[in-house]
Amino acid sequence: MLSHSAAEQNNEMDLKMPAAEAIEGNIEVAVCTSEEPPASQSLPEEPRKWMWAVIFLCFFGFMASIKPGEPFITPYLLSTEKNFSRQQVTNEITPVLTYSYMAVLVPAFLLTDFLRYKPVLVIQAISQVVIWLILLLGTSLLQMQFMEFFYGVTMACRVAYSSYIFSLVSPSLYQRVASYSRSSVLLGVFASSVLGQLFISVGQTSYNTLSAISLGFVSFGLLLSLCLPWPKRSLFFNKACKQEHREGATQAGTKAELHKMNPKEDESAAAVSPCSASRWKDSVFVQMLMELRTVVKRPDMRLWSLWWIFNSTGYYLVLFYVHILWSKVYPATENKNVYNGAVEAASTLLSALTSFIAGFVKIRWNIWSELVIGVITAVQAGLLLLMGTTDNIWACYVAYVLFRSFYQFLVPIATFQIASSLTKELCALVFGINTFLGTILKSIINLIFSDKRGLAMDVHSQFLVYFVYFTLLTVIYFTSAGVVIFRHFRNQPKRQAITQQSKCTELCEVVPEVEPLSNGKNAKT
Repeated sequence: MLSHSAAEQNNEMDLKMPAAEAIEGNIEVAVCTSEEPPASQSLPEEPRKWMWAVIFLCFFGFMASIKPGEPFITPYLLSTEKNFSRQQVTNEITPVLTYSYMAVLVPAFLLTDFLRYKPVLVIQAISQVVIWLILLLGTSLLQMQFMEFFYGVTMACRVAYSSYIFSLVSPSLYQRVASYSRSSVLLGVFASSVLGQLFISVGQTSYNTLSAISLGFVSFGLLLSLCLPWPKRSLFFNKACKQEHREGATQAGTKAELHKMNPKEDESAAAVSPCSASRWKDSVFVQMLMELRTVVKRPDMRLWSLWWIFNSTGYYLVLFYVHILWSKVYPATENKNVYNGAVEAASTLLSALTSFIAGFVKIRWNIWSELVIGVITAVQAGLLLLMGTTDNIWACYVAYVLFRSFYQFLVPIATFQIASSLTKELCALVFGINTFLGTILKSIINLIFSDKRGLAMDVHSQFLVYFVYFTLLTVIYFTSAGVVIFRHFRNQPKRQAITQQSKCTELCEVVPEVEPLSNGKNAKT
């Protein structure tokens, strides 16, 4: 069914969007909020107060990630306990996730900021409870489609956790608390995968019992979400409202003073004052949208945003369907022979390691970005071809782990390349637009190739489509890399000549000219 792993952007905390994806959202927000705001905006929290709030939120992130049954949802649906066919899971149940995620993403993004995070986290926790209740009690195809709809809701709401923690502390602590929240989610997803595998392989627990255990964990997570503190500020709406209130109070005081000095002039000015409805032009979102026009003109911004849209689309499609592929390559007759949890745990650790290594890579990204992306995309295309053609389940497992880790290597690089020169508001908007466009593309591909109303391909055919998709991206990246590198080395002699000429000009300005005398000697001698 789905790739039950946590993202992007997490950022995302479900195993369907792997742990590193849940963390991906934290990376984005950490970078976006790294800009130091004015001193008037810093929070004067007491150290103990923010410390306990951050500890509680990290504990919530850890517990919300504990769902031992999540890597085994696809085997559960295909087992005799649920008795759905592989075709139903592939072409009728799984596609609903992408559609619901696309429908809920924008409202969740706006409500997260408008309602100040906590209500959206509660909605996410409620959706988790509903998911496992449906898995336990549901028997019909429609009920499983509703289960996928609520999975889309939980994925869309992951941005609330990623950004919530930054509303609790002052800007000087952003980097530190970002590492705390990322680590807690990573540890939670890893522990969840290991725990689920132990229940299946050692305890020989049934899928139904494992779902009941997961329901207990997510119910506890719901109780924790109700106890979260309510932040007093957010990035867009609440900050803007406070600013408008302060400006309104200042303007009111100024107008009162002017009225005392010249009441007639004040009345005439009021008659020609602009309509308050025109204030929408000064709103945060309108200003951000206007600034986007200059952002898209930058080549580096275009490159990494397009990578975020197109490569993340293929990445998540693989995650959503890889468990179905495993069940077809190796239709295990006993639960203890299903190793989904162990593979997800291994891929989580390796993805975290490659993300960490990416932070130490130092190259000239303005020259080599396209080439690096092209090489990694080509390797991922090869891994997809292996997964789509092999009959060896262990080769499938290894290829999946490597596929995830290569993507996660580029996530922090793309995040910092996009966010390095943007304000935190514009940064959040750019990532939101990239994610939304990627979700639309996922829905289109799902509708054409996976959905029952489209071609309704089987899972092996879909992975071959993903291979072709990544191959086309590879060709585009290599072509672009060739153009960029050719232009760089073609213009290098010109740059060197300009540099030498500038040095010569500086030297000529420093050394005075000496006129020769009639005897052939100069004046200096």
